[in-house]
Amino acid sequence: MNTPQNSDLTLIAKTVFGLEEVLAGELRRLGARDVEILNRAVKFTGDKGMIYKSNLGLRTALRVLVPVAQFEVHDETSLYEGIKAINWEEYMDVGDSLAIDTVLSTDIFTHSQFISQKSKDAIVDQFREKYDKRPDVDLDRPTIRINLHIHDTTCSVALDSSGDSLHKRGYRDQTNLAPINEVLAAGLVLLAGWDRKKPLIDPMCGSGTILIEAALIAANIPPGYYRVDFGFMRWKKFLPYEEELWQTIYDAAISKIISETPLVLGGEISHHVTRKAKENVKLARVEDIVSIKECDMKDFDAPEGGGIVIINPPYGERMDKDNLEELYKSIGDTFKKKFTGYDCWMITSNMQALKYVGLRASRKIQVFNGQLECRFVKYEMYPGTKKLHKLVPNTDNTPVE
Repeated sequence: MNTPQNSDLTLIAKTVFGLEEVLAGELRRLGARDVEILNRAVKFTGDKGMIYKSNLGLRTALRVLVPVAQFEVHDETSLYEGIKAINWEEYMDVGDSLAIDTVLSTDIFTHSQFISQKSKDAIVDQFREKYDKRPDVDLDRPTIRINLHIHDTTCSVALDSSGDSLHKRGYRDQTNLAPINEVLAAGLVLLAGWDRKKPLIDPMCGSGTILIEAALIAANIPPGYYRVDFGFMRWKKFLPYEEELWQTIYDAAISKIISETPLVLGGEISHHVTRKAKENVKLARVEDIVSIKECDMKDFDAPEGGGIVIINPPYGERMDKDNLEELYKSIGDTFKKKFTGYDCWMITSNMQALKYVGLRASRKIQVFNGQLECRFVKYEMYPGTKKLHKLVPNTDNTPVE
């Protein structure tokens, strides 16, 4: 169990399926120790400063958790007793507030909200029996946000140091819904192996998320730069927030921002969506890095010399079959005609439509976009070898040599 007295803490960063290796690399670069890859998560060791660094600097993490207990559960009673057996006074006072998020991967329970409610009862009962008072529930900005994960018969309890999910960078107008979240967008840029020297292009850029995340990577802008609130900032008893330590870590990260960056270019056919994308770029304060023009992908003029293309085309939920096939065929043709010398990547959940790209993939990576199982597919547009690459891609998940 982690305690405030421990200088070394066991920590867990949650992520999207398929980005675990990328996240592990990020953590090592931040100085994390004992890095261990889990399913949709990475476990590591660090001190309080590493909690701050992780929340500020990790591009592919959704949350940074501090595990505090683990026990067996078989029914509602064992859950209640297991939660109540934890000494919650180590982590909060009776005047503090709490919220509980539950993730279930078990046949024992089916409703996560019920489990959160039952666990809350166990915590407040512990305080009420001792003080005749109880902590309040605050779902928005609690003092302590508790994360429960029940897998088979094991209940893992952790404190959430992030508060809101880390994909909520703080640069986006939250009313402007994006088809791909910021963590996945950053992960795709990092998976693509961009050298941050040659151009990165998204000629179907939508709301601009991939472009903005690429700009943050190119300029070394930490993804937490725009946020004013993290969960750990409200901790008063367990690892109480140290503003001076946070400011030191923040200043060190900001000092690494660079001004000379490669081209980050986007295109979008819709006038309305183009306007929204430009607004998002401005909100992120990367308009000096990102350039977006209103045009069809097939009319996009790419700089010579090669680079990286990343697109997130429609998957077909709102298109008929013929139009989708035509779109994916057009994407393949445009890769060949407009992006010679580029590594062209696309993400899709539609494996059947992918065949109509008409190119042979050199790599396919399984990732999830929300609940959708996808493939992130790479096509290498070698100059002078177009005919050799006009093949239907393999359908498995292995690289093509």
